[in-house]
Amino acid sequence: MKDKFVSADEAVEIIESGDTLATSGFVGIGTPETLLDALERRFLKTGAPRDLCLMFAAGQGDGKDRGLNRLGHEGLLKRVIGGHWGLVPKLGKLATAGMIEAYNLPQGCISHLYREIAAGKPGVITRVGVGTFVDPRLEGGKINSATTEDIVEVIEIDGEDWLRYKPRPINVVFIRGTTADPAGNITMEREALTLDNLAMAMAARNSGGVVIAQVERVAARGSLHPRQVIVPGALVDCVVLAGPDQHPQTYATQYSPYYSAELRAPPETAKPAALDVRKVIARRCALELPMNGVVNLGIGMPEGVAAVAGEERLLDHVTLTAEPGVIGGKPAGGLDFGAAVNTDAVIAQNQQFDFYDGGGLDLACLGMAECDADGNVNVSRFNGRIAGAGGFINISQNARKLVFAGVFTAGGLDVRVAEGRLSIITEGAARKFRSAVEQITFSGRRARDLGQPVLYVTERCVFRLAPAGVELIETAPGVDIDRDILAHMDFRPIIDTPVQMDARIFRDEPMGLREALLDLTLEDRIVYDAARNTLFVNFEGLHIRSRKEVFSLYRLLDQRCQSIGRKVRAIVNYDSFRIEEDAAEAFVRFVDLIETAYYERVSRYSTSAFMRLKLGRILRRDVAAHIFESRADAARFLEEAG
Repeated sequence: MKDKFVSADEAVEIIESGDTLATSGFVGIGTPETLLDALERRFLKTGAPRDLCLMFAAGQGDGKDRGLNRLGHEGLLKRVIGGHWGLVPKLGKLATAGMIEAYNLPQGCISHLYREIAAGKPGVITRVGVGTFVDPRLEGGKINSATTEDIVEVIEIDGEDWLRYKPRPINVVFIRGTTADPAGNITMEREALTLDNLAMAMAARNSGGVVIAQVERVAARGSLHPRQVIVPGALVDCVVLAGPDQHPQTYATQYSPYYSAELRAPPETAKPAALDVRKVIARRCALELPMNGVVNLGIGMPEGVAAVAGEERLLDHVTLTAEPGVIGGKPAGGLDFGAAVNTDAVIAQNQQFDFYDGGGLDLACLGMAECDADGNVNVSRFNGRIAGAGGFINISQNARKLVFAGVFTAGGLDVRVAEGRLSIITEGAARKFRSAVEQITFSGRRARDLGQPVLYVTERCVFRLAPAGVELIETAPGVDIDRDILAHMDFRPIIDTPVQMDARIFRDEPMGLREALLDLTLEDRIVYDAARNTLFVNFEGLHIRSRKEVFSLYRLLDQRCQSIGRKVRAIVNYDSFRIEEDAAEAFVRFVDLIETAYYERVSRYSTSAFMRLKLGRILRRDVAAHIFESRADAARFLEEAG
């Protein structure tokens, strides 16, 4: 068998003018710097290759010169199809100047497109992007007037609108791993992410293209464990050995055994962050964390939520994720973004987006550059700068609950938090709540149609997406609505009865979130609405461990129902509910007794399909288990029953 190791210069000689090149990487994680450097050198020296089509899912750059910024030369590229553009300003400059054809598509859709190209399928068919700037009825993801071809189209399936992201053959892919043997088998044991390397290699191979891999070390033929091989040598055409300076684990960290899961990081001993505007926003967002739920935290302002969760000792009770494939642990920030310490698992990027697109996230907390009266949010393009959507569209459209986080105004905002109050010293020069956003990255109208809960969290107030538009629901202590909020918005929100934001947010000491979110008293879980004769029972996050706890619950509910004095209609929330097997039989008996004695009719709900299935199996022996996906569905069942 031929030894597949070649020099970087020899590898890029394979690339021809007009080829479609796909590159792997997420910020600086897995970015094949040696290969990109060699391609740049070849072009600057010879003027070839020219007019390449570049595809990338995640942003691969440092915001300056590294990563895909190396390809930002006039003539080298003809077309760029990318997910996140914020870290590749040299490509962005070419795009905004109209010097290349340029598209911004959702990161997850490009990630999935590699897999569909590999399988010879007709592209990615999804609802992701409907109602946003990617929708061809708006902009079709086109960045400039030089971009004319429609690569996204609307199709109808069973009377509903879907988008089809069209496939294209891939001639060359650049991927990156840790170790290769002479046969080209690639492992990734020191990488922080696995990304789309396998899908990309298959896409190029099945397109008749070439796969070039960058690694940092060499192993003897036949010595790599087959379970560790991520990309088999049968898919790899040549391998380039990189030096340490062009193979860092991330752009901020040369190598951390915690990011590769070689070691688990010890408990953090860092002091809590100072109480500033970022921490205020992160704290308010953290109040929405679903115990035992799965969460995505976006880059920028939402990164602070992980730090707050750590301070409040909540990381063991919520699963944090990031779009390139990390599950569990604590996500990193800055130029380490995408990596995480103490993860439960690291999966392929396209698999992570399968989970996200299918509605697997209980909560997503994302950044917010602009918001308008219709609830639309823009994070992708403003003031002539292309940031790109990245995974924002996939995540925001499909999370069960959504929190947007950002300062109320930008450009010079100076805020002081002291004595439990917020004071605005200097107002930001740029308004973020606009009459209309520059580009629709998130569609408020679509979210309302789907009944998706949405909050907009700032340091001075909180809005929610109501059926009629954006509604002001909370204000910070010390903030005047007219002076500090309405005077700095281009539109007037709905104002009914806003309440004060939780006072704990604005104090130096810990908020006690662990106790507040985990130890909700049983009495607080039972609410009776006399006008509707409806009892609301909140078992969310409750963990029943023993028959003794079942008895305590029964006794409390029995006493409360007796005090009402008549049979009621009941709605029971089982979100994130857990019960040990030893207590299940007693729990069924408890439910049967309460339902027989006090319920006129009952419905139950859980957003977890697994929990609905499990409850159905537990209860069906003795109880009529009407279990729905949402509170609205559960309430509708009671209404329709009369």
